Amino acid sequence: MERVRNALQDVMTIKGALGSAIVDYYSRVTLAAIDGGVGFDLHEAGIGDTDVVRAKLRTLESLGYSVDSVEDILITLTKEYHLIRPVMQRRLQGIFIYLVLDRRDCELDQARAQLREIEASLEI
Repeated sequence: MERVRNALQDVMTIKGALGSAIVDYYSRVTLAAIDGGVGFDLHEAGIGDTDVVRAKLRTLESLGYSVDSVEDILITLTKEYHLIRPVMQRRLQGIFIYLVLDRRDCELDQARAQLREIEASLEI
């Protein structure tokens, strides 16, 4: 679990990061979470986001898309971005990174690029 925590600490260095979690959407378990002032329970959010990931992947499959082509799922709120990134090399194990960003303080393209780098080095 230390590697998971280290990965989350890297995620929290992304400009505008308010909180992050690494979640297994098969078991609906949040493996680890770091709250940097997000203001809600990241473990509970991880459970709910498993439904989002499952529904989107199931819908894409029914439409004939390759689920391996999903880079991220973006939820845009008034003051925040919620970014869900399935971990590609661990897709069969159902892992995703969940990141909450402050819209006023982040650069979305940069955050996505940094998540790609963190994902590539993630070991669970």
